Amino acid sequence: MAAVWSRGRLFRGVSGRYFSLSVGHFTSQDGEAAQFKPPPKPVIMDESKPETEQRKFLSPEFIPPRGRTNPFKYYLERRDMVKRRKSINIPEFYAGSILSVTAADLYANGKNNTFVGICIQRRGSGLGATFRLRNVIEGQGVEICYELYNPIIQEIKVLKLEKRLDDDLMYLRDALPEYSTVDVNMEPVNLGTEEVYVNKMQVKMKPKPWSKRWEHPKFNIKGINFDVYLTEKNKEKIKQWSMPWREFDMMKEYDTTEIEKKIWEEVNAELKKK
Repeated sequence: MAAVWSRGRLFRGVSGRYFSLSVGHFTSQDGEAAQFKPPPKPVIMDESKPETEQRKFLSPEFIPPRGRTNPFKYYLERRDMVKRRKSINIPEFYAGSILSVTAADLYANGKNNTFVGICIQRRGSGLGATFRLRNVIEGQGVEICYELYNPIIQEIKVLKLEKRLDDDLMYLRDALPEYSTVDVNMEPVNLGTEEVYVNKMQVKMKPKPWSKRWEHPKFNIKGINFDVYLTEKNKEKIKQWSMPWREFDMMKEYDTTEIEKKIWEEVNAELKKK
C-alpha cells in the first residue's frame, strides 16, 4: 500500500489510504497532485473615495442663475468653492438623502456637534448655497439650515443616497412624523447601484390646515396623493389655479448643458491640482 506524501502530516483513512492535510499541497483520490487553483483576486474598496464620487456629478450651486449680468463674480466664487472642496469632502447628495453633518460648536463638550437628518431642501448658488436637514427627536421636529461652504462644517457624511419625486421636501413639515424620523445612530447604507436610487414614496399628511397650500399647481408636488385629502369642490378650485401654458414657457426652462460642460471642465481640472 503506497502512501502519498506531502509537506505536513499523513493521515490514514477508513479505506487504508493516507491523506495529507497540509496547506501547501492537496492530493486527489488517484494519488496525483491536484491542479492548484489560485483564490479569486480580492476587491479593494477605497472607503475614502466612495463609489458615488466616480460618477460625473456637478453640484447645483456651481451653475449660476439665469440672467446674471456679472458672471465674473461667480467665477471668483467658484475658485473659493474649489479651495474649500480641497480641504473637506463635500459629497453628492439630493433632497431626500440622509446626511450626518458635524460642525464646530463652542458650547458643546467636544467643541463640535453632529446632526443626523433627511435633506429636505437645497437652495442658492455660489458661496451662498444652503441645505436644510430635518429630524423628529422625541416627538419634536428639529431643522438645521447649513451653509454648504461654511468653514465651521467639519464633515458631511452621506448615510443614504437617494432622490425623491420632488426636488423640495418642505412639505414634510406637514407630513406624519414617521416620514421625517431618522435614527441618530444610523449606519451608512450602500444601495449598490450605479444610478442614484429614486424613492417614489408618497407621504401621508397630517389633518389640515397645512403651512402652505401644497396642492397648488405652482408647487407641482408629486410626493403627496392629494386625492385622499381633497374634496371634489377643492379639485374644481385647483383647476382654476392651473397654468397649462407654463410647460410651453421657453424663458422659464432653458438648456444649461453647455454651461454645465464648461464649468465641469473648469472645476474638475482645478480639483485635480494639489
